[in-house]
Parts: sequence; structure tokens; C-alpha cells
Amino acid sequence: MTARETARADAVYTALLQRQGEQWVQPRIERTRRVLEYLDDPQRTYRVVHVTGTNGKTSTSRIAESLLRSLGLRTGLFTSPHLERFTERIMIDGEPIADAQVADAWEEIAPFVDLVDAELQAAGDARLTFFELLTVLAFVAFADAPVDVAVIEVGMGGSWDSTNTADGDVAVIAPVGLDHADRLGSSVEAIAEVKAGIIKPGAAVVSAAQTPGVAAVLRAAAERQGATISFADEEFAVTAANLAVGGQVVTVRGLAGTYADEYLPLYGAHQAANAALAIAAVESLIGGGTQPLTGDVVAEGLAQATSPGRLQLIGTHPTVVVDAAHNPHGAHALAAGLAASFDFDEWGLVLGVLGDKDASGIVGELVDVATHVFATAPDSDRARDADAVADVVEAAGLPVSVHPDLADAAEAARSWAATGERRAVVIAGSVVLAGEAIALARDEDWMVGWEQ
Repeated sequence: MTARETARADAVYTALLQRQGEQWVQPRIERTRRVLEYLDDPQRTYRVVHVTGTNGKTSTSRIAESLLRSLGLRTGLFTSPHLERFTERIMIDGEPIADAQVADAWEEIAPFVDLVDAELQAAGDARLTFFELLTVLAFVAFADAPVDVAVIEVGMGGSWDSTNTADGDVAVIAPVGLDHADRLGSSVEAIAEVKAGIIKPGAAVVSAAQTPGVAAVLRAAAERQGATISFADEEFAVTAANLAVGGQVVTVRGLAGTYADEYLPLYGAHQAANAALAIAAVESLIGGGTQPLTGDVVAEGLAQATSPGRLQLIGTHPTVVVDAAHNPHGAHALAAGLAASFDFDEWGLVLGVLGDKDASGIVGELVDVATHVFATAPDSDRARDADAVADVVEAAGLPVSVHPDLADAAEAARSWAATGERRAVVIAGSVVLAGEAIALARDEDWMVGWEQ
């Protein structure tokens, strides 16, 4: 990677940032489709595993990609948001896209972006957005690589998300809960209707365990599309999970085979469930759900799986864990994961939340975990003020201190933890904050032999 290539890639990101941000969402998939038509539909040149849901999308996507790579396939992976650098969102063969590749792809699409922007503005519509263009960029980069299969994570919802311009051979539905209710619907069933929009005619659908109402919505959508559907705890399941150094050992009953005592270097029962969902998705893609994954595919695929910012150990002496939990469902999984995977009496919680998130719900899920809260704000213009976060924490009856930024909050939390033998720190509440924490841990050398 040369300085010139880095500068070209950074220029792409700068151009994307001039657009409406990824929180600016309208149900307007046709605009993305128009650009892709000009580019001769690159998203149709490889097979697609399409992943939606409220929580667990990114981890499930990353595990599925790792399994596919262990099969010897060339893979693409599109996830969001990024933790540190935008190239993390577009992975090729398990690595962030090279700066030169992303710059070349941008030069390829730029003339057609100008055409569609002009069409939109002539019609009184807004230009293509950050996320719409990032989706196109990923699809073009995967075609140029070229990849055999792309694992695509939905940005928001499903039916009208820009990623739904791809036709998933397999539709994966992670757990569905309440989030983005202002855009997706005020009930989990309404949200499930939007997410079910990724189910394409004749596809295979694999779903996490869902509430009865959500499951009914997904079954009906699959039936309308002539798609098969399989649910966790019914057609496939985690049958055993035991804590191990650096993660856990799991046994998964898949759609076509049982995979016993496989090492997964991720913490938490929810990650074991994500692994089972990913295995079922890959079985569905490769053998129609009828052929087990043979040889060392599962062992290698799970062992090399990573999920940065999800129950990730980033510090020792004292122990520091980071988790991107940014809604109540994610915070619930975090609380369960801390209890099951770590043996500490007291947790100091560094908490920073974006303004559009349910801070009260997040705190409510963590109130039985945290001993002291260090309220701060992520480095984002969308961040909730640290004092406002502290007010929510105080209302829940927890001791809290206020800190202007993550560095100050983390220093205070680590100092607090160092005064007790059975104390540790967890940093949570926002993907933005998680990315900051990972960078801070690396810069300050919180953990010897640091690796992301």
C-alpha cells in the first residue's frame, strides 16, 4: 500500500461523506438499481448470501464468510458500519479491500453516478446517498475481484434497502427486535415484514429463533416466494457450548450434519447461535441443506472467524472488554455474555450512546451488571451528551461519573478496576465508541501482543 494509493482511497471516502449520511434513509431502492443497470448489474455475477435482522447480522455475516472461505471459495463481505476505516466494510478473501481496488472501483462508477444524480435532481429528488453509493462500490469491487460468493449485510430493514438490488440465493434472518421503529415499524411483526423483503423467489431462508409473531410473518413471506425456510431450535440448533480459553467449544446440529466440539474464538451464547445460523446458511448455499460440510471446513471456518467490537477482549491488567451493543437487544446479549464468559464480581461500564438510540432501554438491560458507570459521548455529531447519558443512569439508580471523551472515561474506569482484584471494565453503547476503544487500546498498549 503506497501513500498515493492511500490518498486515492481517502479521496473516495471524502467524496462519499459529501453525500447524505447513512442515517438518511428513504424507501427508494430504484435509485440504486438505476446505477447498477448502467454498470451492467455487477451484483448478478456471483452468488449471494443476504443477511438481515436486528442484532447479530455482522457476526453472522463474518462467520458465514469465514466458512465459505474455508471451502476454498473466493469471497466478498459487505458489512456496516466500520469501526476504524471505511475499507473494513468491503472485504475480499477475508481482508479489507485494497486502497487501489476501492479507488479503481470508484473511478469505474463515477460517470454513472453523475448521470443518475442528474436524473434525480431533474425530478426534484435528492442525490444518491452515502450508503447507496457504498453498496454500488462493493458490488462493483466484488465483480472486479472477481469473487465466487458475496455475503451481504443489509444496512437497514430489507425490502427497500439498497443491498436488496442483489438477489440472495440464501436469505438469513438474525433475531428481529425493535430498532429504527420510526422507519421500519412500531411492532416486531411490522419490522419483520420489511426484513422479509430480502426473501427472493425460490431462495433458501434460514432464521434465528424468533417470537411466534415474527416467525409467522417470515413463514408467510417464504411461502409467497416459493422459498424454503428453516428455524434455529427446530431444523438446526446449538446442542452444546462450553467456555474455553479465548472463546468456547460448540456442538452444532446443522441442516445436514452435526459438527461436534468445534472451537469458536468468540464469547457469548449469542455468538454460538450466530455460528449455528451461519453454518445453516452455508449448508443451504452449497448443498441445498442436504449435504454436510465435510473435512475441516467447519473447524477452520469457525477457528478463523472474528467479530471485532463484539464481546472483544482489548485489555488486560485490568481486563477491558468492548461491545458495540447499541440497542436493548444487544445490551441484553452483552449482559448474558459477560455473566457466562467472565468471572468478575464488579464491572465498570464506560457508556456512550448516539442520540437516536434507546439509552434507557440499554441501561435497563445493563443495570444488574454495572457497579459504576462512566458516562461519555462517542466522537460523532449524532452523539447523546454525556450529561444526558448520566441522567439516564442516575434514574436507574446506578453510581455514575461524567467524562468529556472516551480517553478520559477509559482512564478513570481502568483506574477504578485496578483498585480491586475482581473488577473489570466493559465499554459499550455505540459502534462508534467501540471503534474508538479498539484504536485507543492499541495506541496505549492495553494488551501485550495486541492483534485486532
